[in-house]
Amino acid sequence: MATVILVRHGRSTANTSGLLAGRGEGITLDATGREQAALTGQRLASVPLVAVVSSPLERCVQTSQFIIDRQSGTPDTVLDRELLECDYGLWQGRTLAELAKEELWKIVQAQPSAATFPGGESLAAMQARSVAAIRRHDAAIESEHGPGAVWVAVSHGDIIKSVLADALGMHLDMFQRLNVSPASVSIVRYAVNRPSVVSINSDAGDLSWLAHSAPPAEAEVGGGKGHQAPRRASS
Repeated sequence: MATVILVRHGRSTANTSGLLAGRGEGITLDATGREQAALTGQRLASVPLVAVVSSPLERCVQTSQFIIDRQSGTPDTVLDRELLECDYGLWQGRTLAELAKEELWKIVQAQPSAATFPGGESLAAMQARSVAAIRRHDAAIESEHGPGAVWVAVSHGDIIKSVLADALGMHLDMFQRLNVSPASVSIVRYAVNRPSVVSINSDAGDLSWLAHSAPPAEAEVGGGKGHQAPRRASS
């Protein structure tokens, strides 16, 4: 099975100012976001990526470039509108403090499967398109590059949370229990029987084991031996 690394974009200017950016233009990484994305690129430098698929919004493209720049090879690069941020409709561009007073906010928190943003998209539709896109890319990449292929999808918080919820077999109404921080790494492998969630919301640590780890075909009873620990330089 191939391995997909789900990366949220680094912190954006909208995150800093408390705005719901949505699909608005001109939202870029702030200074901290660039540092976060650079660190993620550094963490992934030892992992030979075959592809980087990104939401076309600028904050994701910027994050993708930090990852691509640290690769020794040249991964395929794709912009996919199916990984776009949720269409928040009339909520887009408003402050989170203001939106928290809306009645819909309570539904988004407690029963997101029933939430449709005015003039925009439902969270259920967002999940359906994003999960379908990730699974489609994963199947195509495995077919072309083999079961050991590793690729990256750079997208947005709610998108990644919804993909993880699907992989975990969670109802969408539980996806708010998941946290996906800026520039964090989450790892999923799609097998014949079920997805396997390897990591969620990781923002530190060695990832070089992904270059050498052969994923088991099925879940190992008892938990398995895990991946090999990174080698430490001798003093």
